Amino acid sequence: MPKVVDPETRRDEVVDAVFRVVRRAGFEQASLRNVADEAGLAIGSVRHYFAGHTDLMVFAMRASLDRVGARLQERVGPLLAAEDPAVRAEGVESMLAELLPLDERRRDEATVWLAFTTAARTRPELQPLAREAYDGMRALVRRIVDGVTRHRRLSAEPGVETERLCALIDGLTVEGVLHPDRMTPELMTAALRRHLETLAEPRL
Repeated sequence: MPKVVDPETRRDEVVDAVFRVVRRAGFEQASLRNVADEAGLAIGSVRHYFAGHTDLMVFAMRASLDRVGARLQERVGPLLAAEDPAVRAEGVESMLAELLPLDERRRDEATVWLAFTTAARTRPELQPLAREAYDGMRALVRRIVDGVTRHRRLSAEPGVETERLCALIDGLTVEGVLHPDRMTPELMTAALRRHLETLAEPRL
């Protein structure tokens, strides 16, 4: 009997192969053939799902965003339910840490995302997803900033604090991908924690 292949499993295999190729050789090297070779698949198996490089990369980035979103969603409930300020602060830090390259999985996601957004600068077909992801990150950070205002007085106007925190996350991510020997997970975590500590003052 012919082997029955689950489409979702096959797509996950291809996405993981895309990540490995981009991490090792760069965005433009993630061709259908190279990704098929990396995944140990026939080129026809990959072409069955993807029309070309752009289609493949958009799908891989969408899958990556879905993975990150699922992890963030798992943390939302406990964070919203927390009454203890220390637990809330820990929950906010933990949620934002999902966006930083603190371990191999998140470093791979950040590496591929950085390659994708860089390519999107000159490739209009990639720009809608790049904008969507960036807007999503800003919306998450704004929700966190607005949540802080319910318990503390912000050091600056909410829009400014949102941009400041987004800039920190962006900067730590870029440095963590490009200079992991210097921008270590411990340093990224300490910088994020310190920023959150200085974000606001207790309400009187």
